Amino acid sequence: MDMNRKQHGAALVELALVLPLLLLATFITTEYSRALYQYNVLAKSVRDAARYLSTQTPGDTSKYATARNLAVYGNPAGNGSPLALGLTVGHVATPVWQTVGTSPVVNTVTVQIGDVPGGIVANVYTFTPMFSSVFGTTFGSATFAPIRVTMRAAL
Repeated sequence: MDMNRKQHGAALVELALVLPLLLLATFITTEYSRALYQYNVLAKSVRDAARYLSTQTPGDTSKYATARNLAVYGNPAGNGSPLALGLTVGHVATPVWQTVGTSPVVNTVTVQIGDVPGGIVANVYTFTPMFSSVFGTTFGSATFAPIRVTMRAAL
């Protein structure tokens, strides 16, 4: 009977010691999952923009605005909010058309979020966490490397 009395508050003390660690692990997992989700959203939007341009006449610059809207807003008109928080049309580099091969000649188009002019990475997307600090642990923003998709043009 005396042993039960001595152990009475032990579970509460253990919970108080372990709960902050469990919550911290939950927040870390949540932020990491959000970052992966954002990256996948950006990769899909760049793929949609490249797919759109691959059906257009190679080098047709009049279609670039539509492709950028697809990459940022998910629709050709550019209506609504961006697919990722803080994503702007300025993050989408100018699409690049290339002709590769000799027999047959293949036209390709490359669309990317983030630019690498002269080897210097610029205009990349930066993921911002929901919480800047939890239990003294600071979550910093994460800068994604340029997300690039190249597709063969249908024409």
